[in-house]
Amino acid sequence: MPDIRAPTLLESIALGGASCVFTVNFTHPIETVKTRMQVTGDGLGVVVRNTLKNEGVGSFWKGIVWAWGREGSYASIKLGGYAPVRDALGASGADAPFYLKFAAGALTGGVGSVVGNPFDVLKTLAQANQGKSVGLTTLVSNMYTEQGIAGFYRGVSANIARACVLNATKMGVYDVSKGYVTNATGWNRKDVKTSFCSATIAGFFMTLTVSPFDRVRTALMSQPPDAKIYNGFGDAFAKIIAESGPASLWRGFIPIWARFAPTATIQLLTIEVLYDAAGLKSI
Repeated sequence: MPDIRAPTLLESIALGGASCVFTVNFTHPIETVKTRMQVTGDGLGVVVRNTLKNEGVGSFWKGIVWAWGREGSYASIKLGGYAPVRDALGASGADAPFYLKFAAGALTGGVGSVVGNPFDVLKTLAQANQGKSVGLTTLVSNMYTEQGIAGFYRGVSANIARACVLNATKMGVYDVSKGYVTNATGWNRKDVKTSFCSATIAGFFMTLTVSPFDRVRTALMSQPPDAKIYNGFGDAFAKIIAESGPASLWRGFIPIWARFAPTATIQLLTIEVLYDAAGLKSI
């Protein structure tokens, strides 16, 4: 039996990207519902009913092409880059300080968000559009004509903040939870049951910490290409609270949780399976 080794950065990013692109096909409809709830202010039932009635089942997958691009860039770095960066920081051991694991997740999440921001903007615009679907080239052309390259980086400050918090929580809690689960059950870290339980725990804490950042990011990214309602993260944050109250920062909490829990679970289970198939060390 070959020795199990830690993956290289490129190997890990490639396997992370594969797991994320696979996962988004199942979770994209939930993301679409969440985005529309945040943009319109309507409840879960109203959004689902109106979307189904007015646009059909296929509309829940609006923007899926941009989602593939986002997962293949941003998500591959935030998920696949975590283990190599964590190891480089000297935090691979089960007893390593949590803040180092948190830092590794924040770093890879932040870098990934910058790389994937253009796909994120286009995905959000496609999902928020409740009319006839806009073609890929038309959407890109309109954005570039009206706002230039800067248009593809609208909301980047909110996206970086969100990504740092999200990935730090997701990977840090997942990593630490694996230690608690193995100690409590006797399962090893590579056991599917260990990964499932740890990913479920991480999904819950992700929702608590990320929802406000997600709300602000959606507000910034869903602005029409020819309009600018908010002047950056701070302005959007203040206006949302002034107009809708602090609780509105957690608007769409249920669909966010409904997306995060299965997304984290499927992504992390898939990358663990891919690691194992390649003879690589588990996260």
